[in-house]
Amino acid sequence: MLAIIGGSGLTQLSNLEVSRREVARTPYGEPSGALTFGLLAGAQVVFLARHGHGHAIPPHKVNYRANLWALQAHGATRIVSVASVGGIRADLAPGDIVIPHQIIDYTWGRKSTYFDGEDGRVVHVDFTEPYDAALRMRLIAAAAKTGIALKDGAIYAATQGPRLETAAEIDRFERDGADVVGMTGMPEAVLARELGLPYAAINLVSNHAAGRGDSRTAIRFERLEAVQREAMGRIRGMLERLEE
Repeated sequence: MLAIIGGSGLTQLSNLEVSRREVARTPYGEPSGALTFGLLAGAQVVFLARHGHGHAIPPHKVNYRANLWALQAHGATRIVSVASVGGIRADLAPGDIVIPHQIIDYTWGRKSTYFDGEDGRVVHVDFTEPYDAALRMRLIAAAAKTGIALKDGAIYAATQGPRLETAAEIDRFERDGADVVGMTGMPEAVLARELGLPYAAINLVSNHAAGRGDSRTAIRFERLEAVQREAMGRIRGMLERLEE
């Protein structure tokens, strides 16, 4: 069963035929909210709003371990993350949809593993390719079926938040090779890997990153909602074609 984790701009799936909602309990505490089960274009899916009801949980406070554990425990076999990002690369503009292929992790202090040594084991997982190649290609194919233009490939810089970045930090990320910047890509991706769940992401560029484009002197928050509202309709269309 496909699991969809929605971030900023995708707090619910309006095209989901809801069959039930279930409050989950995990060894790692409570997930961000109830799991919503239903049919999306005839396929069984489960949806979870990453930031909880009313978008009340900031990125650094999300219980990523509980979220991933609950989804797997309730039948998820693969995960698609939807998240808004800032565009660093020159060809990325607000409204663009990107399927990232790599991650640089700048977060700190988050509970980022199920293997913390308490059971006397040391476990390492390979993370050379953080996103599942087959699931990425299915997302790209789903976009093609719906005629949606997207960018194939981007390096995602995961930052701590909840504040946005300085222009100098964005300059640093660009020197490091990052193309987009967001706050929720880690540890979500590595936790999925530890659980053996194929994981891929859809990133919506909701704004130019600090110091870029029309964000050269400041991020204009009033523009973000309109960009997200329009683009999330396209993303919902992609998700409908994913299981074909």
